[in-house]
Amino acid sequence: MASDPATALTERQRELLALVVEEYVASGQPVGSRHLVERGGLRVSPSTVRNELAELESQGLLTHPHTSAGRIPTEQGYKLYAAELLARQDSRPGLFPLDLSELRREIDSVLEATTEMLSRLTSQLALVSAPALETTTVRHVEVLLLNPRTVMAVVITSTGGVAKRVVTFDRPVDPGLAKWAGEYLNERVAGLQLGTSRLRRRLEDPGHSSAEREFLAALRPAFTDLLQAEQRLYVGGAAGVLDSAREDDLGMYRHVLVTLERRAALLEILGQALDPRLAFVRVGGELEHPAFQDAALVGASYGLTNRALGAVGLLGPARMDYDKAIRSVRGAARVLSRFVEEVYEDD
Repeated sequence: MASDPATALTERQRELLALVVEEYVASGQPVGSRHLVERGGLRVSPSTVRNELAELESQGLLTHPHTSAGRIPTEQGYKLYAAELLARQDSRPGLFPLDLSELRREIDSVLEATTEMLSRLTSQLALVSAPALETTTVRHVEVLLLNPRTVMAVVITSTGGVAKRVVTFDRPVDPGLAKWAGEYLNERVAGLQLGTSRLRRRLEDPGHSSAEREFLAALRPAFTDLLQAEQRLYVGGAAGVLDSAREDDLGMYRHVLVTLERRAALLEILGQALDPRLAFVRVGGELEHPAFQDAALVGASYGLTNRALGAVGLLGPARMDYDKAIRSVRGAARVLSRFVEEVYEDD
């Protein structure tokens, strides 16, 4: 196979490759030369098309089952087809039919709603990675005296993450101390990034009295619980995808659904392509995981102008509607980018 088949293709061969991919995606059946002439409106003979298909096969872009004269795309063929779709993307993505205005600051609800809509639109598994909590700041802290010996600390981040910590002390807590802690934390800790030395120093300030240092130390896990939380991955469509999957895709989906239990692998794949505002496609071997050898991932990052915070993805069989998938993830990423921009601007 040539090292770079894309550079060696003629316009007719590119057109034929696209037609084979699209027909195979639609029907699941190998595509023959006569069918291409009839369905594609080509002004050439079936024999000419047959020769061109043979050339595409020699380039490693098509193959054919030994029981059929028709061709099907190879992994390399899908990759080239998807790459040309990405190169032709409009500067502005299409509309994504999801209104997030009523979910302001509720990042969990926003990401869940996005995965559900993406899956509904495409009938694929939808994946959305949440912003890493390390990239967020403390927005507000509440210190509540639940009873004389029990205190609850509530920490809210700039993207809506919430951690609650209930601490029971050996002796009654001075209400003035609890009130001081709430005021101090909102004055000196709000606005600081999670995991930073500045935040740690504010919690361990040696200038405080021993009682104040002891009290803040008891509340500190509310901050570290947030930091240690695994980055979240939201998945939509897992319940219904097996019902609508083609029979020959069931095995791939079963492997994928098992892998969803190991979400770190999927987060790593999504994280490898966090190039702000650009869509990406990964097919088969590019996903570097045995469960995904017959799968494809189409995604786009979302975030701030110069910083990606997460990614939106669709995971399905290599035989998927790439054009629709690319438009869908780009639309969803645009909606999420607008949401997080508003949230961060307000902090």
